[in-house]
Parts: sequence; structure tokens; C-alpha cells
Amino acid sequence: QVQLVESGGGLVQAGGSLRLSCAASGRTFSIYDIGWFRQAPGKERAFVSAITRSTGRTSYTDSVRGRFTISRDNAKNTVSLQMNSLHPQDTAVYYCAARASAYVTYSYWGQGAQVTVSS
Repeated sequence: QVQLVESGGGLVQAGGSLRLSCAASGRTFSIYDIGWFRQAPGKERAFVSAITRSTGRTSYTDSVRGRFTISRDNAKNTVSLQMNSLHPQDTAVYYCAARASAYVTYSYWGQGAQVTVSS
């Protein structure tokens, strides 16, 4: 089992920055990658970014590429999402998730962190 706990988030004005962190515990050696997802009110949960545990390979959805940066600290078992130039459209609950392989779905989820961007 893997446990994930998000921290960070909050309220920021458009153009501002926030940093989210995801702390993993438990069987962290089994993690292939950790991803960030977000769910805005009335919308489905959507992929934002991911980073692999071993190589640090990153991926981003087009709408955040160039504004968001994902990073990892394997020694601390944490993954961070630095969010810059935030738009009101970035307002959502952000979740981190982990999976054991690139060929399976994300099966471990954090509790979520609210990010609100005011215009």
C-alpha cells in the first residue's frame, strides 16, 4: 500500500504562483510514477502532470506546459508541482496519485488540495 498526502494550495490572484507537494509513504519502492490531476466544479477529473520515480521523466497537459513544473525528491519521497502564471481556469481540487506501472491505472490517491485563482 502507498499513502499520499497533499499540502499547499490556497487562494491566489491571477498571475500568481502556488506550490503543491505530495508526500508518499508505505511501499514507495513500488511506485513507477506520481501524477497530478485536477477536478474543477462540474467537470471531470483531468490529468495535469506526472513524473517517473526512477528517471524523473516528466509529462504535462498542454494547458499547463511552460507554466507548471513538476519535480521529485526521492530521498524525501515527495513530488512537488510549482504553478506559475496561474489563471482562473486553473481553479480546481488538485490530487496526486501513484501507480506501480505505466500499464496500469493510478490506484493510490491523496485527499486533494483546493487551488483557487481569483480574477
